[in-house]
Amino acid sequence: MRVLVTGVKGQLGYDVVNECKKQGIDPVGVDIEEMDITDEAAVRKVITESNVEAVIHCAAYTAVDAAEDNVDLCRKVNAGGTENIAKVCKELDLKMMYISTDYVFDGQGERPWQPDDERHPLNVYGQTKCEGEYAVEKYLDKYFIVRIAWVFGVNGKNFIKTMLRLGKERGAVSVVNDQIGSPTYTFDLAVLLVDMIQTEKYGRYHATNEGLCSWYEFACEIFKQAGMDVTVTPVSSDQFPAKAKRPSNSRMSKDKLEENGFNRLPTWQDALSRYLKEIQE
Repeated sequence: MRVLVTGVKGQLGYDVVNECKKQGIDPVGVDIEEMDITDEAAVRKVITESNVEAVIHCAAYTAVDAAEDNVDLCRKVNAGGTENIAKVCKELDLKMMYISTDYVFDGQGERPWQPDDERHPLNVYGQTKCEGEYAVEKYLDKYFIVRIAWVFGVNGKNFIKTMLRLGKERGAVSVVNDQIGSPTYTFDLAVLLVDMIQTEKYGRYHATNEGLCSWYEFACEIFKQAGMDVTVTPVSSDQFPAKAKRPSNSRMSKDKLEENGFNRLPTWQDALSRYLKEIQE
């Protein structure tokens, strides 16, 4: 099988390409230099010439706060770019996997979000990712929409790297304790995505590592596992005003994975431990 992967310079795209190789799948990795997803003609040309059976679309505009000031660009990438890919997948009868986000929901309450819950995004990033989902659903039958959250990987910036840096520099950090979710290791996620793309079990899914925590609890565990003596102070989101509103509830039900024969990901604590070893080597 041959698969085109977008956003290979990002945390997830990087791991998906590596996992494809491990599973004997031929990956065609592209980033903006090889295929600008906002350019419909370029998308058609690259995907057609790549001679692939599927596209795993990881590329996105993910600067959540900056998106509030760059609405047009964010929409052009997340909605328009995704629509461009979906149209070509439709024309060529290819499977498409779109990597989406818990931000398509309003983030209220405490009930875990189900894959088919109504979508009510609360910021520009979430809205444009939601529009990307609608585009995929409009053009395709052979699609996977996989929503992820709280992602960390070897390639690129993430919360863990930020905490380790701030912990070393300051010896103390303040972290919000009223947003609940599941940290997700791109290495584990990539295994699931590559397994999934080889099936016809289409639809919407949620995929995060198992277990829940607040960002505060996540930070505490990072320092504990890293053997660092850092003072972590819990604060409310109100004390950390950000441009874009963040969901307080990022709990996501992964029951559908099991129902369709896919393995749940390991616990986030286990993922963190393997990740710290990986970045320390």
